[in-house]
Amino acid sequence: MKGIILLFCFIFTYNTFAQTSEKEDKDAIQAVLKAQRIAWSKHDMEGYMEGYWKSDSLMFYGANGITQGWENTLIRYEKAYPTEAHTGKLSFKINDITKISDDAYFVLGEYHIKREVGNADGIFMLVFKRINGAWKIVADTSC
Repeated sequence: MKGIILLFCFIFTYNTFAQTSEKEDKDAIQAVLKAQRIAWSKHDMEGYMEGYWKSDSLMFYGANGITQGWENTLIRYEKAYPTEAHTGKLSFKINDITKISDDAYFVLGEYHIKREVGNADGIFMLVFKRINGAWKIVADTSC
């Protein structure tokens, strides 16, 4: 009987920690998105790019096709949003964060940019991966 009680205690404890871990992961991913939103709204493109994996393997897929690599993605953003009037104020609506594996999630959402040159709205899907203990975007599909 003691064995069965201990087994139930172990299972309950394991499930509690597993749920907490997933919640902590989602909170950490939300924190990355918040930091990006703040950096974008200050026209700080390099700060915004801190949320991305600094690798040649980073993939961005948008209306103009695929951009590969962190540096190329930064150049793309700087070209498309050259001034504060273009970056404006960014907000996100996160519709779903789903676990893919222990170290990966995908995020579905909407972006809204209020700006002088005309507002911009769209949707995105991001793939986040935990790399060296930090959550980074490894793939971004935005349109």
